[in-house]
Amino acid sequence: MSFMKLTVSTLAVLAATGAANARDNLQVAGSSTVLPYATIVAEAFGENFDFPTPVVEGGGSGAGRKKLCEGVGETTIDIANSSSRITQGDLDLCKTNGVTDLMEVRIGYDGIVFASKLDGAEFAFTPSDWYLAIAAQVAKDGALTANTAKTWAEVNAALPAQDILAFVPGSKHGTREVFDVKVLEAGCKETGAYDLFLAAATGKDDKEKADNAKKACHELRADGVSVDIDGDYTETLARLDANPTAVGVFGLSFYQNNTDKLRVATMSGVVPSTETIASGEYPVSRPLFMYVKKQHIGVIPGLKEFVEFFVSDEMAGPDGPLAQYGLVSDPELAATQAAVAAETVMGPLE
Repeated sequence: MSFMKLTVSTLAVLAATGAANARDNLQVAGSSTVLPYATIVAEAFGENFDFPTPVVEGGGSGAGRKKLCEGVGETTIDIANSSSRITQGDLDLCKTNGVTDLMEVRIGYDGIVFASKLDGAEFAFTPSDWYLAIAAQVAKDGALTANTAKTWAEVNAALPAQDILAFVPGSKHGTREVFDVKVLEAGCKETGAYDLFLAAATGKDDKEKADNAKKACHELRADGVSVDIDGDYTETLARLDANPTAVGVFGLSFYQNNTDKLRVATMSGVVPSTETIASGEYPVSRPLFMYVKKQHIGVIPGLKEFVEFFVSDEMAGPDGPLAQYGLVSDPELAATQAAVAAETVMGPLE
């Protein structure tokens, strides 16, 4: 099978697809991180199979999973793309609405990177730096206090003495969920704030107390130094253009396709790359998923064929177009392919 050369221009082609034959087309929504990969696959699928090109939309991981769980039938979507794992709350909503059989398909890996303008200052971050810069409360002299840090140098003397301004993904994005855990929680624990939150936490048992302490670690300042971005990474990039000393949070693939505009920071001494993510050396990486409504297989034309094509060696393998765009190929891709072929339904969350 041969594929035409695909570029970033494919990202805009499907959103305006007419609705007249909507349910002849697969309907896909969710993660802005997975969006470019899904769009590339959708366009190639339409060109190489006897099915219409799937309609692919963004909206964020959480929003996509919510849409998937609205019910079963032609008025509901077939696939939710997600840059974070589905939650028990999502599964409960699915069950309530009759969505009983979901396939969890891991398509590969991606990293979360921290970048500034290309001609801006150079940063070498740790999770502690980010927590101390944008968390609502920090530990000081054994107590929790409101965060008033003004510059990155106040947080860490080795960082540039420029005002803190961070553009982070909004709460509907899967990137934010991973950022909360792998950056904010990690920094919260490293700086001693987590222990203070835990000591003050309420709850019916130790697990609930720990969960509430983690939630407290996720609380961000409301004084303008941390700005939630509800749009996709192009909005974050535009904000950096307007605020040249700011730092933004991006997916690795977006950064790799904008190296002429962005300077990437190290995290814990590691430069983000497909190699350091594949090896596990880079600390802020995550798997990317598709959640497939199995009840639509055999009902919506081409659904299983599309998912099989997505995770094929030709598309998701290390030499495929998705890797060329920035996806870190899954070393266990063959197992994913077998699970899709068998239409394996996901079990309970661990």
